[in-house]
Amino acid sequence: MTLRKGYVPSEFGQLHYVECGTGGEPVLMLHQTPRSWTEYVDVLPLVGARQRAIAMDTLGFGASAKPDGPHSIERFADGVEELADALGLDRFHLVGHHTGGVIAVEVAARLKDRVASLLLSATPFIDEEKRRTAGERKPVDLVEPKPDGSHLLDLWNRRRGFYRDGEEAALNRFVIDALTVLDRVEDGHVAVRTYGMDLRLPYVTARTLAVCAPGDHYSLPALERFAAALGCETRVLSGGHVPLPEQLPGEFAETVLAWAAAG
Repeated sequence: MTLRKGYVPSEFGQLHYVECGTGGEPVLMLHQTPRSWTEYVDVLPLVGARQRAIAMDTLGFGASAKPDGPHSIERFADGVEELADALGLDRFHLVGHHTGGVIAVEVAARLKDRVASLLLSATPFIDEEKRRTAGERKPVDLVEPKPDGSHLLDLWNRRRGFYRDGEEAALNRFVIDALTVLDRVEDGHVAVRTYGMDLRLPYVTARTLAVCAPGDHYSLPALERFAAALGCETRVLSGGHVPLPEQLPGEFAETVLAWAAAG
């Protein structure tokens, strides 16, 4: 199916999105840090075959506007809300992966019944303990630019263990996205660690499913605790690691479509 690219205005500048398909209630997908819509490049046409599928570049990432000032989950959610309003998404299904899942929690807490369903993929659970120890966390993707370009290999190797042999094209997409925001590559992770998620979960009213890849040792250990705090169902998919939507696009898309249709 054809992917259609577009921009909408916002108070921060233009927001970039890509969509596919026209039928059914819209499905809006939010990516992890420091990625872009390309995390869903293989998922979009599969979801778009049955529903209108949209993947946006989070404010500050990809081809979306990159405003000055500190990033926060609340500001990321402002961008999502502005895009949804500009596209006329009066009611839509919301999908978020890793950081995108954290943003999706904030959006769902704000928009309530406007979010028809919520699918949170490998979404970390942020509570007071996580916020208290945020400053002790090691950088995830931060590299120091070097004149000889060796930082490119460093960036590659920081994520290499998440990808299997033969998945280098997906890893290339990660490197491209990270290089686009190299001066602020860690800011999304910082925003996640300082977000008051546990304080916002009671405001989420959408029917919610939390999923994770069995190899994602970052998010899987907290999956049941997160689900208990939110009061939602959980599912561990058949394989994959941190880049789950790229590794299992078929299973990921079917899970999205089945959950969207379950209500």
